Amino acid sequence: VLVNLLANAVKYSPAGGEVRCTVRTGEGLAVLTVSDQGIGMDPEDLPRLFQRFTRVAQGVDSEIPGTGLGLYIARQLARKHGGDIIAASKRGVGSSFTVSLPLAG
Repeated sequence: VLVNLLANAVKYSPAGGEVRCTVRTGEGLAVLTVSDQGIGMDPEDLPRLFQRFTRVAQGVDSEIPGTGLGLYIARQLARKHGGDIIAASKRGVGSSFTVSLPLAG
């Protein structure tokens, strides 16, 4: 899951752009957020982002290679472990993906 989110952040960020990964724990969860300063997406595209074979392709990002499976698979894996992934984004500003997973106990 983490490798996929980091790969996407790098793929959609400009050269020299910043990619951040933060981890925190609380309320029985490990919460990991990957943020970038990439091309971002429009808010109306976010609900379909985790669907199989779906790519949010407008303008320059339509030239970036991909199958539209990475985020779908990442969310399925997170859910199989009792967690989930949510996304936030703004076109031209960047995106963040937050994975919440229950801590083993």
